[in-house]
Amino acid sequence: MKPALQLKLSQHLALTPQLQQSIKLLQLSTVEMQQEIERYLLENPMLERDDDQPTENFATAQQFDSPQTAEGEREQRVEREERDAHDDREQDVPSAPSDVDDDRWSSDAGTFTGAGRDEDDDNDAQDIHAGTVSLRDHLGWQLGMTQVSERDRALVRFLIEALDDDGYLSASLEELLETLPAEYEVEIEELEIALHHIQHFDPTGIGARNPRECLALQLKALDVDEVQELALAIVDKHLELLAARDFAKIRRLTGCDDEELKAAHSLITSLNPRPGAGFAQTEARYITPDVIVKKLKGKWTAYINPDAYPRLRINRLYAEILARQRRGNGNLTGQLQEARWLIKNVQQRFDTIHRVTQAIVDRQRQFFEHGEVAMRPLVLREIADILGLHESTVSRVTSQKYMATPRGIFELKYFFGSHVATDTGGACSATAIRALLKQLIGSEDGKKPLSDSQLSEILGQQGIVVARRTVAKYRESLNIPPVNLRKTL
Repeated sequence: MKPALQLKLSQHLALTPQLQQSIKLLQLSTVEMQQEIERYLLENPMLERDDDQPTENFATAQQFDSPQTAEGEREQRVEREERDAHDDREQDVPSAPSDVDDDRWSSDAGTFTGAGRDEDDDNDAQDIHAGTVSLRDHLGWQLGMTQVSERDRALVRFLIEALDDDGYLSASLEELLETLPAEYEVEIEELEIALHHIQHFDPTGIGARNPRECLALQLKALDVDEVQELALAIVDKHLELLAARDFAKIRRLTGCDDEELKAAHSLITSLNPRPGAGFAQTEARYITPDVIVKKLKGKWTAYINPDAYPRLRINRLYAEILARQRRGNGNLTGQLQEARWLIKNVQQRFDTIHRVTQAIVDRQRQFFEHGEVAMRPLVLREIADILGLHESTVSRVTSQKYMATPRGIFELKYFFGSHVATDTGGACSATAIRALLKQLIGSEDGKKPLSDSQLSEILGQQGIVVARRTVAKYRESLNIPPVNLRKTL
């Protein structure tokens, strides 16, 4: 044994930093990519936003080279001009004076001035109050106008804090009593009185300990009549039967007829089982589509949404400083290369998204014409083979990317799905089958709803071979209840 030198040739895949960045950007959503770009802008002085660049940079210069697309842009421009001219004509038409329609927006402050409204007019005050005030603040405001002792006021506040977001008192009074210090010497009767005060607050049904009590509180607040008495009896004794839609047993136990039961059922379903939910602070989440699909010159065409495409460029000042240095600055040189990589990878990301989206649109053009019932089976490998990409790349492109179409906004993965065989030897998309099931159930007779076996037979008559278990799975994915819960009076 002695040391020796050997020359060996081999191939291996090396993930360079540029390739790693490209893969990372490709799998990020639009929001996540914008956050990543903001991080690069803060850390790299060689990179800056190109705010002066026109909107039609990448989306038009690179994606709209075809005559059809250019013609589409001209049509959109003509439509905008016609719409603006129409708006100008409407503004020239004098309108009749109105005392109530004199609201204006302040141009400098960007806020509603409410000109023409009476200063003492408080319409919509409850909507504003409910939209900006929490449930506990709303109940505390009512407590402040209630004539009770300080001790009772403190106990009411204690119970208000124990309510959940739906307005229910989930813990029992005995459990809440144990959490109070012994030196306060609070009796269970005092908590019951405090809860009684809360249950008389607005919204009606607040402070209930279960859905049965919540509905009963709302029914008791209505005017007394025969329908209300029957509804109260059903809620008090037969709520489980009502949930199971066992109307025959309810009629037998209560002695009512079909019309009375129908009126009581309508009254119960009009109640709010979650009285506190209207005060929940919910934040709307908006989706910025990556791609927009329109029909131009008879062809469905996809193009990148300009609002989703970040416009970046190299900072000229720093680039000129680096160019004037003879030996160069190692740190700035690396940041310049990193900035160039980012700009190239962002452009490559949207180029790949556009290619994949256009391929999806070409394969699913019947969906855009006729809707979900015309969706065809599609798998990732099919798009990968068409574009010469790896299947994992198509998976990254279609994840958390959205397409705006005349039929709504859809995630790209929505257009992929399994297939079910037909009796003619073809295949039907699972999405199309779910759409058919939705149509069949939507048009069924409420008194005799279709069972899963009947739905399977109907689909079989249309040439789609689907087992009963598969029908049940698709129905559950649509959040459609089973046959016994779809029965109506």
